[in-house]
Amino acid sequence: MIPLELKKELVDQNDTEFSIVQQCKMLDINRSSLYYKPVSVSEEDLTTMRVMDEMYLEDPTRGTRRYASDLAAEKIFIGRDKARTLMRTMGIYAIYCKPRTTVIDPTRYKYPYLLRGLKITKPNQVWQIDISYIPMRNGFMYLCAIIDVYSRYIVGWSISNTMAADWVVKTFQEASSINGLPEIINSDQGSQFTSEEWIAACNGIKISMDGKGRAIDNVYIERFFRTIKYDKIYLEPPVDGNHLFELCKEFINFYNSKRTHSSIGKCSPAMVYRKAA
Repeated sequence: MIPLELKKELVDQNDTEFSIVQQCKMLDINRSSLYYKPVSVSEEDLTTMRVMDEMYLEDPTRGTRRYASDLAAEKIFIGRDKARTLMRTMGIYAIYCKPRTTVIDPTRYKYPYLLRGLKITKPNQVWQIDISYIPMRNGFMYLCAIIDVYSRYIVGWSISNTMAADWVVKTFQEASSINGLPEIINSDQGSQFTSEEWIAACNGIKISMDGKGRAIDNVYIERFFRTIKYDKIYLEPPVDGNHLFELCKEFINFYNSKRTHSSIGKCSPAMVYRKAA
């Protein structure tokens, strides 16, 4: 499989015979991944979502009532309906430290959480995948990342201006083509991960899904998102999609190859992943 970055280099924006859309279709790449155009919203909403993003990293158990209340303390006044709308746009929802007592609405595809009590002893035994909202100076985009739980190595990532299922599938397929397939892939119950495209892409792989609203089921990828935001994105807000791509590329290369973790013997993820693989 041709790596995504090489496919992008093959696109000729001055080609008079084939349009950009046709070239992307022939190369099987998402056009949004080529342009990296951030979603444009009002300056007021961008400011609100930027504060909400920090609040979410600080305490992901906030619901609409608390967002409205805590934002008011920051002199940002919105109602619960507006908070709910912005949460949906950002792809976030309140999570809980213990199972909810209310009945969860059934989805067409629902898989059990397989990681509870599981001893993880090698690379590619368990991967975790998720999507995170990324604030920008003039809009926002989404980052999809996949982490190998044993080594904390980021095996794949990409950015997009939509949370489409096909984008998530392509990110997973590209990671798998480079690193091999995991035995288990864990995600939340978002629409991307309950889609027919995702289920088909995971053929032969054990699918694990968080309990809805569970705070710790996908903890390793959530910690990575927190790290990249506080250590990179918030310190150097991207001016556009291309800038965001370069920031993510720079930080993830550092995170994988140079940033040590006490939980893996003060080694870098790449050292642990490659040594044990």
